Amino acid sequence: MTNTWLTPGTHQRLTAELAVLTGTADAATQEAHGFTRIEDKDAREVRVNRIQEILRDAVIGEAPPDDGIAEPGMVVTVRYGDDPDTETFLLGVRDRADSDGVPVCSPESPLGRAILGAEQGEERTYTAPNGRTLRVGLVRAVPYGSETAEVS
Repeated sequence: MTNTWLTPGTHQRLTAELAVLTGTADAATQEAHGFTRIEDKDAREVRVNRIQEILRDAVIGEAPPDDGIAEPGMVVTVRYGDDPDTETFLLGVRDRADSDGVPVCSPESPLGRAILGAEQGEERTYTAPNGRTLRVGLVRAVPYGSETAEVS
C-alpha cells in the first residue's frame, strides 16, 4: 500500500470528522467543523473505516521533491488537448472537499492516473467517465505550499 498525501488542513478536518463520527469529539469540535453524526449505523461505519484507511498511512504536508513530476502533493497545471486554457489543482486526497481552498484531483481518478508520473511538457490520454478519450498535457508541477504553487 502506498502512502496517502494530505495537506495539514485535510488531516485536521478528517481527524475532527472521525472524532464526531465515533462520539469522541467535544462540542467545540463539532461546532467548529460543522460535522454531524451519521445516524445510520452502516453508513457511519463505512465512513469511519474510510477515514481510518486514509489516516493510517498518511503523509501530512511533507513536500514532494521539486522535480516537476506530477505526483501526490504537487500542484499541477494541465492543458486539455488543443485548448489554450489551463487548469490548476492539487494532486491529492479529494475525499468530500477541496483542500484548503485549492481544487483537488485524486491520483486514483482517471485524470489523476493519467498524469501521475508525467513530466513537464508530456502529453497523455485517458478515458473520461463518459467514455471519451481525452488528451491532457502537463504544463507544470510544483510542491503544494511552495511560493510558486499558485492556483489559476
